Amino acid sequence: MARLTRKQKEARAKVDKNKLYSLEEASNLLKEITYTKFDASVDIAVRLGVDPRKANQMVRGVVSLPHGTGKDMKVLALVTPDKEAEAKEAGADYVGLDEYLQKIKDGWTDVDVIVTMPSIMGKLGPLGRILGPRGLMPNPKTGTVTMDVAKAVSEVKAGKIDFKVDKTGIVHAPIGKASFSADKLVGNAQELLSTLIKMKPTAAKGTYVKSIFISSTMSPSIAIDTKIN
Repeated sequence: MARLTRKQKEARAKVDKNKLYSLEEASNLLKEITYTKFDASVDIAVRLGVDPRKANQMVRGVVSLPHGTGKDMKVLALVTPDKEAEAKEAGADYVGLDEYLQKIKDGWTDVDVIVTMPSIMGKLGPLGRILGPRGLMPNPKTGTVTMDVAKAVSEVKAGKIDFKVDKTGIVHAPIGKASFSADKLVGNAQELLSTLIKMKPTAAKGTYVKSIFISSTMSPSIAIDTKIN
């Protein structure tokens, strides 16, 4: 096991593992214990009382973080020629169709989100084995398969993210950067949590939000009190 650095030891010492913090306390503490020289990402992990193996307990959706993610999301718009101009004006980083389909087929996936049109989904089917595992396959439920390409691109650029509960029942999502103020981290976390609560499946029984943790890149995780959210 790798030895902890002095800063890592100091960071761990500041986190009370027996305490459940409020979002405000945790966000302020997180800024204290983040020592990376780069602007670290801040993530939240929410364990839900659902069985993702059952279709009626799957939790998947989108949320627009009020303060964005702090990351410049690279967007590929796979569109017909008549939609190229609006995709570019909305801020898409890559715009086109056949040339990008070939690039993906050859293994290129250097994007964060792919936006496309319903008529093009048939061409993306054969690329599912490449896009699926990377979470890049467009989906109508997340707003990435639409005729309103400009709106979809703009929303992603502004901080719209999609989330999906994993096979262990946990939703992982970015809520900002370490450079964000604590208030902005709290606002983004609250928006995600309220969205998750609204999406509680009727088939889910017992405690729905079982645990919440936030952390930054390389920092210890901080447990959040689920009763105050």
